[in-house]
Amino acid sequence: MDSTSRLALASVFALAESGLGAGMFVPGEVAVLVLSAGTEGMRSLLLLFLVVAVSSSAGDHIGYFLGIRYGERLRETRLVRRIGRRHWDRAQDLFHRHGAAAVFLTRLLPVVRTLTPATAGVSSVSYVRFLPASLAGAAMWSALYVSAGALASASVREAEATITKVLWALSGTAVVLTIGIVWWRRKRRPAH
Repeated sequence: MDSTSRLALASVFALAESGLGAGMFVPGEVAVLVLSAGTEGMRSLLLLFLVVAVSSSAGDHIGYFLGIRYGERLRETRLVRRIGRRHWDRAQDLFHRHGAAAVFLTRLLPVVRTLTPATAGVSSVSYVRFLPASLAGAAMWSALYVSAGALASASVREAEATITKVLWALSGTAVVLTIGIVWWRRKRRPAH
């Protein structure tokens, strides 16, 4: 897959993961892990990190602006009912306890992270307070999953190299043992 397609897919999955409700149906973390595992080079990984972070924050903005637009009526929507009102209530509770920082603090909590930006909008939090929390949370989320994918890929390559060395050593040992056994059997055979 070329780098442009990889970045576009990462952007779509990160946006969907953070966008209101879509994170329930689209495995954004898994996609970002897989896409980062297939990315080589520090420059490409940094670009992937940036795209994922910006797209993830854009997903937060969808929820935030929907919260501003629809207010408390969002809790009664079919989407929130499908996700679970208990998650909505948890997101609101966390938001009331922590303010805009909840957008950052809930970033690693599945389901709740998707709803917290909307609760910020419902609570009419100022954009000046929402934006840094969203950007910081999105950067943390992006760094975690892009790094994990890159590390997993590096570990697999290292494991593959080690396994290859072990297999060559075992193959060499098997050849030497086979030659030794054949030689030993011939030596022990009575002369005719």
